[in-house]
Amino acid sequence: MPAYSYRAMSANGKEQSGLIEADAARQARQLLRDRGLMPIEVSETEQSPDGKASHSARTAENSSFRGRLSNADLALLTRQIATLTAASTPLAETLKIVSDQTEKPRHRALMIAVRSRVLEGYTFADALGEYPQAFPELYRATVSAGENSGTLDGVLEQLADYTEEAQAIQTTVKKALLYPSIIAFVAFAIVLFLMIYVVPNVVDVFAQQQRELPQPTQILLAVSSFTANYWWMVAIAVGIAVFVSRRLLRVDAIRMRWDRFILRLPLVGRLARASNAASFARTLAILTSSGVPLLNAMAVTSQVVINRPMRAAVAHCAERVREGGGLSAALQKTGLFPPMLLHMIASGEASGALADMLERGSRTQERELNSLVSTLLVILEPAIIVVMAVIVMAIVIAMMLPMLRMNELV
Repeated sequence: MPAYSYRAMSANGKEQSGLIEADAARQARQLLRDRGLMPIEVSETEQSPDGKASHSARTAENSSFRGRLSNADLALLTRQIATLTAASTPLAETLKIVSDQTEKPRHRALMIAVRSRVLEGYTFADALGEYPQAFPELYRATVSAGENSGTLDGVLEQLADYTEEAQAIQTTVKKALLYPSIIAFVAFAIVLFLMIYVVPNVVDVFAQQQRELPQPTQILLAVSSFTANYWWMVAIAVGIAVFVSRRLLRVDAIRMRWDRFILRLPLVGRLARASNAASFARTLAILTSSGVPLLNAMAVTSQVVINRPMRAAVAHCAERVREGGGLSAALQKTGLFPPMLLHMIASGEASGALADMLERGSRTQERELNSLVSTLLVILEPAIIVVMAVIVMAIVIAMMLPMLRMNELV
């Protein structure tokens, strides 16, 4: 069934674009009307002589899928595809059902586009490869291994579990950070209110006596005046600093030094080490259990390791494995991976159950990661309260000093 690209107007006056499958352009317009859309332009995607979409059509089509799918969206799509595939539903029919069930127009267009590629003769992995921003390399490599080994349904179940667990971890961290973020925001707003509105009015009463104010009060007045008159300069300076920092961190040498510094920090370093080790073990477990050769799996796994020194260590270990060395011994020499994970990998290599031990190792690291996050939050919440209490106390003392010296000022 051919695919048609369209532009249409919704009931609220917003223009939408995407792909829709239909036997003819007239049917495509009718399908759009059934969705409550008013067709503006409907045109069939171009076909090359070999029956595959041309480069120009593919480029125009891909332009609708800029950006990444969130973990929640990817987990939902993967679970739907895995469930239908496990029920022996043909892949093309599975993708059609998923596209019909999704409520987001962008996701519906993505599934229709992937299905069009499958109908043109692409493998599922190659069809996903047309949209690398939506489907990461780990995802595509695992699907390719499942297709080659004839175990696509099982591989998709593993991917669904993986994406759902990643989403669960992300949600847990966001919820845990919500309360400290609210405390910090409210405390900052209170301090800002004091500095801009309260401090000048209170201290101005004593300044009118034309006597010298205490040094802490003078400093407080200077800070208050600067905050009230030049807050926009501070905001611009912070914005520039953030922008420059992000640009600098894109430089490999600077990012390498920064990530190495992160690993040396007492608690944050352990957090980064556990997080990257868990991603490494989980990804390598999925790929090896799906039948991907170890060297190819390590090449893909190195891309999901965010910390640059640990990523370079994985690439170096791949070279050692290619030369005939053991994975656990190569990782141990880097000194960057937790001993418990190394012990489990060594046991897996000795017993021939590497994928299973990697899976257990990843779960161990995830438990440690959750424990470290909880510890960090336990420290962070009272730390924010104490810091803000000290700041407020300093402001109050600076405001009270002139009152305590009233006899001297009058």
